[in-house]
Amino acid sequence: MKKHTYNRLVQYWLICALLCCISSLNAQQRPNILVIFSDDHAYQATGVYGNKLVATPNIDRIGREGAILTNNFVTNSICGPSRATLLTGQYSHINGYRFNERKFDFNQPVFTDQLQQQGYQTAWIGKMHLGNLPTHGFNYYSLLPGQGDYYNPDFINDKHDTVRYTGYVTDLITQFSLGWLDKRDTSKPFFLVVGEKATHREWLPSPEDLGAYDSINFPLPANFYDDYNNRQAAADQDMTVDKTMRLTEDLKVHIDYEHTNIYNRFNDEQRKVFKNYYDKITSEFDEKKLTGKALVEWKYQRYLKDYYAVAKSLDRNIGEILAYLDSTGLAKNTVVIYASDQGFYLGEHGWFDKRFMYEESLRSIFVMR
Repeated sequence: MKKHTYNRLVQYWLICALLCCISSLNAQQRPNILVIFSDDHAYQATGVYGNKLVATPNIDRIGREGAILTNNFVTNSICGPSRATLLTGQYSHINGYRFNERKFDFNQPVFTDQLQQQGYQTAWIGKMHLGNLPTHGFNYYSLLPGQGDYYNPDFINDKHDTVRYTGYVTDLITQFSLGWLDKRDTSKPFFLVVGEKATHREWLPSPEDLGAYDSINFPLPANFYDDYNNRQAAADQDMTVDKTMRLTEDLKVHIDYEHTNIYNRFNDEQRKVFKNYYDKITSEFDEKKLTGKALVEWKYQRYLKDYYAVAKSLDRNIGEILAYLDSTGLAKNTVVIYASDQGFYLGEHGWFDKRFMYEESLRSIFVMR
């Protein structure tokens, strides 16, 4: 298998090169393109990039049957700006979307305009997180408002209707994506972005994945207790497992189900399953009365167990999408790409999140077949 070096801008030009190739083909010959784009999924969190403690068989399959990009880097490691760069092929200071909580200016070209000119049906389903709804470039969309919710999320459709659906967000995004594929115009090739919320903070796993990794004691990264010697900026960041990670909001210790927005969306059945699991975690925490390094390392273990459990449902749903392509015969003529909007810290330097310019933040998953 060939391994190449790319960055986020080169992803854009890779798509443009594909456009040049397909422009000479008739509609029946042009390949479909399906991009599964996740959020904060660290490259080191997958088997295809060397993790031997977690199972990501479907992401691994894409790489095994195609190409693994081993040095794929983003130019702005945060949710919306990374997507804006991918859509426009421009750095953040050029496309105007430099940080979250702004409105992306759709009065500029996006690469899906070119796909539409080549006869493609284009759609984006799930998380886009650009503060604005598309005005061109997409024939269809059904988007999570902002970050979206893990449980019983709202979606905004291309008629600007907001509808709340019962279920887990990753499952619903798959359901809606396959539903759109079923009803599309089969005389035309398609381009579809499956925009995942997973694995974004606060890492709420699907009920069926709660505790999936509880039997594993994850080793600390070699630099977990980095002292940031002679690195003032690194010492002054606000993303440590020790001080920044929150016991209640992030690690679900002593959850306030009535007054916390992410939990008051639960229905009775979801709340019962979730409460049964995390009440045990809370009891364990209270009994241990941890302090110092023991507390920091307990937080690290809980963080990874939830993070990887969220990633487990992501990979399972990717498997469902691949199975759909196989069963319908679409796999024969569909380019499948899996990528994340940026990297993420899984304890390296004692950190989580992505807001510091080291490799774990900038380097991203990108597999394609």
